[in-house]
Amino acid sequence: MKKRMMMVLAAMLALLLTAGCGSTKEETKSVDLQEFYDGLAETYQWDENYMASIEGDLLENYYPGLGDIPTKQFIAMTPQMSSVVNELVFLEAETEEDAEKAAEILQKRIDDQAAGGAWYPESMEAWGRGQVIQEGTYVAMIASAEHQEEIADAFEGLFA
Repeated sequence: MKKRMMMVLAAMLALLLTAGCGSTKEETKSVDLQEFYDGLAETYQWDENYMASIEGDLLENYYPGLGDIPTKQFIAMTPQMSSVVNELVFLEAETEEDAEKAAEILQKRIDDQAAGGAWYPESMEAWGRGQVIQEGTYVAMIASAEHQEEIADAFEGLFA
């Protein structure tokens, strides 16, 4: 009888221990990327005449393959007429695997621009400080000569 009782207790203990072992993966909180970008535009006074959306052929030229990745949210902006580096991409992918693919494409853009694609030494240097940040299914590419650290910190702060 004692043996049987010990086996039942051991089985109950094992059940209790595994019951708390649900997903240990931390959920990334939901972020409104348009609201985030709009806040940046307001802070840095980027009006509709300064920044333009990157789409269509330009999107494919800048980030080959990025348009094929399924996203829930997508914002890609660059100055319309400026030699100042200030290119931003914020996206929420459908899956973390898609987010990783997007991050690779965006990092290639930074690397290519820093390696000479940006032509001018100051621009290449600014691109060299560019960052791709991934937080779960969210990805940001930030290449900003004037506000690099502030924007990167603000993006990371969305998930803190």
